[in-house]
Amino acid sequence: MAPHTSLSPREPFYSARKALAHHATGGNVLILATLLALIVANTPGLRDIYNDFWSQEMRLQIGDFNIFSHAGHPMTVIQFINDALMAIFFFNIGLEIKREILVGELSSFRQALLPIMGAIGGMIIPVGLYFALASGTDYIDGAAIPMATDIAFSLGVIAMLGTRVPLSLKIFLTTLAVVDDIGGIIVIAAFYSGHIDITFLGYAAIGLLILFAGGAMLKIQSKMFYFIIGGVVWFLVLNSGIHPTIAGVLVALCVPAVPVYAPKKYIREIRDNIRKFSDDDEEDLEKRSILSHEQMDWLKRIESASDRVISPLQEMEDQIHPLADYLIIPIFAFANAGIYLLDMNPATIVSGISLAIIVGLVAGKFLGIFIFSWLTVKLGLAPMPEQSNWKMMAAISMLGGIGFTVSLFIADLTFGDGGSEGAAMLANAKLGIVVGSLISGLAGYVMLRSVLPKEGNIISHE
Repeated sequence: MAPHTSLSPREPFYSARKALAHHATGGNVLILATLLALIVANTPGLRDIYNDFWSQEMRLQIGDFNIFSHAGHPMTVIQFINDALMAIFFFNIGLEIKREILVGELSSFRQALLPIMGAIGGMIIPVGLYFALASGTDYIDGAAIPMATDIAFSLGVIAMLGTRVPLSLKIFLTTLAVVDDIGGIIVIAAFYSGHIDITFLGYAAIGLLILFAGGAMLKIQSKMFYFIIGGVVWFLVLNSGIHPTIAGVLVALCVPAVPVYAPKKYIREIRDNIRKFSDDDEEDLEKRSILSHEQMDWLKRIESASDRVISPLQEMEDQIHPLADYLIIPIFAFANAGIYLLDMNPATIVSGISLAIIVGLVAGKFLGIFIFSWLTVKLGLAPMPEQSNWKMMAAISMLGGIGFTVSLFIADLTFGDGGSEGAAMLANAKLGIVVGSLISGLAGYVMLRSVLPKEGNIISHE
């Protein structure tokens, strides 16, 4: 068989590796938060405190105006997490999507086609299997639950195998998860909006136009401009009837990706100011002493130039990544993964909505990602990831079934306001998500560990 053309890794690798490391270590924090939620939710005494805490009201008021309000009512803690903190998470996803389209794996159609097709298969097949199992039931609306891939969890599993995993496979999985997120965003926007208030929506549109004009026309680089106006847009979208996480994505797409300084101008600026230091008395430079006004001025110019050579998009993504991975997502997991298991019938796992989700995540994601990727390569539409083979792709496809964060989010949107019947379905859906993600993670890890070569081995594409 003729060898496949390999994907050649492209710059910027430092940013890619840093993002991968953030996601991988964030996955470990996410696992701990999930385990802690399950322990607390099933511990007598702590369980009631845990459940009651999320229904407490939150207020940030100026006079009679409460910023944390929805349709005139104060947000509860769980609503604040799901509607406000998760908007920041989706803002980060929006920044990531824009960067990937401009300079990342989605900037080249041929480079992006394989993970795009894998992601499409990984959404279509799970939804199809869920529909087949849930046809005629009252939980048919949860079909979108098993279509997501949790990048933090899946990269956390890969991180356990260290450098044995080719970087190209990590990038494939990351890009696939980004495309999955785009699909999830479309689903949330299309199917999880309530009654639309045109007035609030119109004001939100004006806010987005201000953000777009500020970035594209006025070249505003201030991060505070995008945070403040973005916060206003979030509040308006929250009260318009459209899910507020969509505001996070739309605001992110308005953040400019072009820096004030071109790299050449930046290099010239710092060289000029460093030369001024060099021209100073060499003996004075060797001393540890307070800087002169002139030296402070030179350093401030270097600092200012450094700020202006990094685009607001890249700088904000770099700053928000740790916040999302180490704080927002673990808090979300701790708040939403607390399933009370002690009175649950074990048969629940192999029936109803739990079974539909497990089959969707484990079988659906695996088959969808692998088959669509295989067809894409076999038809010559895209090359295989560098230093990989089909056994490795099968293992990565299995890891794609770790749905968790976005799956929990969609489950809450679907059943969270359904009264006692909805609460029961939500608990069973969460159980299916946790079990399905756990099976996919363990199976993917075992498969990948068994097929990875020793360091330095030549990998065949057979």
